[in-house]
Amino acid sequence: MPFKSFVDYLLLEKHYSALTVKAYQGDLSEFLEFVNTKYQTKSIEDVNYAQIRTWIVVLVENGLSNRSVNRKISSLNTYYKFLLKTESISVNPLAKHKALKTKKTVQVPFSENEINQVLDAFNFDDSFEGIRDKLIIELFYSTGIRRIELVELKLNSVNLNSKTLKVLGKRNKERILPLLGSVLKTMHQYLEERNRLGIIVDQENLFLTKKGAKIYETLVYRIINDYFSKASSKVKKSPHILRHSFATHLLNQGADLNAVKELLGHTSLAATQVYTHNSIAELKKVHVNTHPRSKK
Repeated sequence: MPFKSFVDYLLLEKHYSALTVKAYQGDLSEFLEFVNTKYQTKSIEDVNYAQIRTWIVVLVENGLSNRSVNRKISSLNTYYKFLLKTESISVNPLAKHKALKTKKTVQVPFSENEINQVLDAFNFDDSFEGIRDKLIIELFYSTGIRRIELVELKLNSVNLNSKTLKVLGKRNKERILPLLGSVLKTMHQYLEERNRLGIIVDQENLFLTKKGAKIYETLVYRIINDYFSKASSKVKKSPHILRHSFATHLLNQGADLNAVKELLGHTSLAATQVYTHNSIAELKKVHVNTHPRSKK
């Protein structure tokens, strides 16, 4: 396995998902192939910043977006930080690198109507998969959890007595989230169907495929995209947009920013504030429609 010690570090110490680690490996392998071909350099450890800059130029000239280039350089930088930590190198060649400028893209959340249309108007199958899919959508929208957090949920993450969900977030930070009554109802139905599965391969995991194996991230994305494609014309339809909708709708209803921060599992308030632009738009609309002087 290429970069085995680094891969082990990401998986075991940083607790990154297998898909994320695979992306890191791909970026590093691509860069190593580049410096090997252009400079006959066999090891990333021997690379200097000028060589990295040449790679950046080539990537941009090949039509890669600044955002994608930054992601690849971020993978490389993480690797160099690992090499510093293990004392394999003494200087990080990317120490003074500045990321390429990118356009800020505003992610548009689903409207309350679009979400209600999916959850209330659509007829979910009474099968295991139908009930599972409904529960997944309800959990994303009612708790704001991340896709990887949902995939990693265990059976014992759910406490039906206290009506709560225990979530393990980034950097192993644990948080307890309340479960709405409607979600608990679907949870009971799902657990009954789960118990009826003939074979369960991954017993401890909450969400499974119909073959009893642990659910995976691409399947979760596909579930959200498929259902919301029937109700929304928005370009992006993903688990993250549901998380975005959760935060935006809470803020629109007057929820405290700090409370939303805790529910989302953010470490800083700045990370939560990206969701406030939509609630500000909503406030402006209310202000214009209700202020006594707005019609003058």
